[in-house]
Amino acid sequence: MTIRDFYEKLSELYPTSLSSSWDNDGLMCCPDSNREVKRVLVCLDATMEALEFAKEGGFDTVLTHHPLIFKGLKALNDGDVVGRRVLAAMRAGISVISLHTRLDAGEGGVNDTLAHLLALSDVTVFGDDDDPTLGRVGSTDLSDPRDFAKRIKEATGAPFVSSYICRPISRVAVVGGGGGDLMGDARRAGADTLVTGESGYNKSLDAGEDGMNIFIAGHYYTEAPVCNILKKLAEDIAGAYSEIFEKAPDICF
Repeated sequence: MTIRDFYEKLSELYPTSLSSSWDNDGLMCCPDSNREVKRVLVCLDATMEALEFAKEGGFDTVLTHHPLIFKGLKALNDGDVVGRRVLAAMRAGISVISLHTRLDAGEGGVNDTLAHLLALSDVTVFGDDDDPTLGRVGSTDLSDPRDFAKRIKEATGAPFVSSYICRPISRVAVVGGGGGDLMGDARRAGADTLVTGESGYNKSLDAGEDGMNIFIAGHYYTEAPVCNILKKLAEDIAGAYSEIFEKAPDICF
């Protein structure tokens, strides 16, 4: 299967119609779209470290969640960190495919994976006017916030989970990554709790005072589990050898 065909198959599962209007994802860079997909490296971010790993391992394709190019490049040179990454990929003959918010919103993607890991039942979709299927909301069997925080920590591998105003839990909304802006939408969807990767202090404090439980487990940790899904897609769709590049952010104490 060619890289072009691989990307088109991925887009059938996660079409661009699911992407947020502000997003930029897709076939980020591709030296040769007719090249056969043989080795796929899956990671959350196409960092320079990940690209070096891909080069040394002979990977022809890097499949990520976060876009390699998020904001439009006005120039392509080694004076910019994103430019350096693109140049490194192109020089090594590596194509980069990024599925961002469409993977958040799509079936079996980031938020379905997170809901599954947290053992939520009766899961339905929710979102805002622009992205109506971005998040997920479901019921939990753990009403004690301390028990639920422990489940989040164990399920995601997060080193710690922070929370604002913990009350008994029943319906849980999940939005991997930066989901703080969907607190109001989560509440309107019937949730009394939001699990996300990051949220502004004031928004979280206000939501807590207004009756919502907020659990914050880290951007990386709430989204990284989807890499297992991407790995399986690479194997099933392209028949390619695939590997996950796992690199959590360094935490200094």
